Amino acid sequence: MLDIAIIPMVAGGILAVVIGFIWYSPRAFGSMWMQTVHFTPESVEVGKKKMPLMILVAFAAAMILAWLASQFAMMWGALTIGSALELGFWIWLGFMMPVALSPVLWEQKPLKYFFINGGYWLVTAQAITITAALLI
Repeated sequence: MLDIAIIPMVAGGILAVVIGFIWYSPRAFGSMWMQTVHFTPESVEVGKKKMPLMILVAFAAAMILAWLASQFAMMWGALTIGSALELGFWIWLGFMMPVALSPVLWEQKPLKYFFINGGYWLVTAQAITITAALLI
């Protein structure tokens, strides 16, 4: 039976959104990312109007990831920080990295795009699996 661990789910969702705000801020990788996707100041303004909905959807999606990570952590006994880091890496490598690489292969996005987005998902997967290991 699959247990629903609410606290790791909510904490993981919050972490993913916070990491995203930091990662994609202009002081981190936001400016480089906007250049790779050819955002203009006008498109940024349009995006700001949709920001509450986008944050809510991102939070819900991250909660699903956090739930899955907590299930994996319980099944594999990844209940220490070290084992959680290993689990986070394998989740990233097997599930997230191939998806993050696809736009480079098929949509002609620059490799920099992969490194920015793939890096975000690696850091996020690590944070979520550590949270899951510590809170379940």
